[in-house]
Amino acid sequence: MSEQPNALTSDQVADYLRAHPAFFNDHLDLLEELSIPHPSGVAVSLISKQLEMLRKRNQEIEAQLASLIEIAKSNDTSFDRMHKLTLALLETSTLEEAVASLEIVLSDYFMTDFIAVRIITSKPDAALPHLFLAPDSAELEQFLAILAADQPKCGRPTLAQAKVLFGAAALEVQSAAIIPMKFADMSGILAIGSRSNERFHYSMGSFFLTHMSEIISARFLSLLSQKKYA
Repeated sequence: MSEQPNALTSDQVADYLRAHPAFFNDHLDLLEELSIPHPSGVAVSLISKQLEMLRKRNQEIEAQLASLIEIAKSNDTSFDRMHKLTLALLETSTLEEAVASLEIVLSDYFMTDFIAVRIITSKPDAALPHLFLAPDSAELEQFLAILAADQPKCGRPTLAQAKVLFGAAALEVQSAAIIPMKFADMSGILAIGSRSNERFHYSMGSFFLTHMSEIISARFLSLLSQKKYA
C-alpha cells in the first residue's frame, strides 16, 4: 500500500517530540503501549528503556566522580610531599647538606631509587665535582634537547644519559624523570630514577615535576650565592 500524502514521516515525529519534550506528560497511556527493541531481541517498554538509560548514565557519573576523588587525593598527597621537600631544603645550610637531604626526601616520600643533580657552570665547586657540568662538556650534549624544550622528560633514559646521571647504577635504572632546572641565572638538571619501568612513564604529567625543580633550583642558587660571597 502506498504511503498516504499527509502521513508523517518518522523524522517529523522525532522532530516534533524533540520540540515538545513534555508531550508524554499529557499522554501517559502511550508509554504503556510503546515498545523499544532491546539488544537481546526482546521488546521493552519505553519506561523500562528510560530506566535502563538512566542507570547507565548514573554509573558513568559515579565512575567520573570516583576518578575525580582519586585525582584530588593524589594532588593532596603530592602537595604534602612538596611541603616536606621545601621544609627539608630550607633547613640545610650548605650544598652538601642540601644534596643529602634531597636524596633522603625523594627516596622516602617520592618513592625513587636514584637521584642526581647537575648544575651547569664553568666554575664548579672543587668540594663537590660530581655536582657540576661545564657548559661545553661533552656529557651535557646528551641533555641539550631536554634543556631546550624546558620540559621534564619521563621514560627510560638512554644508556649514555643514565651513565652521566647515575654512574655505576646506570644499568639498574629502568625509568626516570629528567627535569630541567632553571631559576634566575642558574640552570641544571634534576634526575630521579627507579628500578621499575612503570614508575616514571612517558605519559606522566609535568606540573609537580616542574614545581619540584623550581623549589630545588631556588634553594641551590641561594646556597651557591652564600658560598660564593662567604
